[in-house]
This record gives sequence, structure tokens and C-alpha cells, in this order.
Amino acid sequence: MRVALHSVLREGHETGYLDAHAAVPDDLVASFERLGIHDWSIWRSGRDLFHLVECDDFVAAMDALDTDPANERWQAFIGPFVDHFVTSADGHAGMPLDSVWTLQSQRRGSARAS
Repeated sequence: MRVALHSVLREGHETGYLDAHAAVPDDLVASFERLGIHDWSIWRSGRDLFHLVECDDFVAAMDALDTDPANERWQAFIGPFVDHFVTSADGHAGMPLDSVWTLQSQRRGSARAS
């Protein structure tokens, strides 16, 4: 599955966030692999961050990461840079952005992106 997320940086923390993401810790990468997260890309526009996550099951992976020691250490480090994630509902299921359109879906004859 492919999931898009939107988060917002704390004002004045843009450079620190970029520096922190030169590379994430190897133990976190190993956790991602174990939990079925195949890729995670982040784009930035000002304080807005847009994430694209390729994974087997986003909600299950995020639930497992909540108690993963590597992720707990990463969140303690990166958390001060991030103000919040934009969500549409409570919990991890409310994090993904609604898909609106893709060229690939249109070419397949699908009305909505999948």
C-alpha cells in the first residue's frame, strides 16, 4: 500500500530537521524492514512536510512502532522539531491523506486513485 502523510515543523526548526534526516538510525531502518515499511520519502515546503510511505499495512506498522525501542529513541530525538501531523481522525488510521487522482488510475479506467 502507498500512504501519504502531512506533518508540520515547529517554526524555526526547518534546518535542524533537515540535518537530522541526513540519515535515520540503522536500527530504525531495520525496524521498518521487519514491520513491512519498504520506503519512506519526505518532501518539504516551508514548514509543511509531505511523506510518502510504501508499506504492507500502515496502521499495523505504526501500532508496532509505538512500542519499538528504536522508534522510541528516534521520536525522542526528532519530536522537538515536529509540531504535529495533520489528521482526519484519531489514531494512526486518521493519518493518511485521502487520495484524489493519479494518472495511472485514469489510464486504467478507474475513476478514483487506489
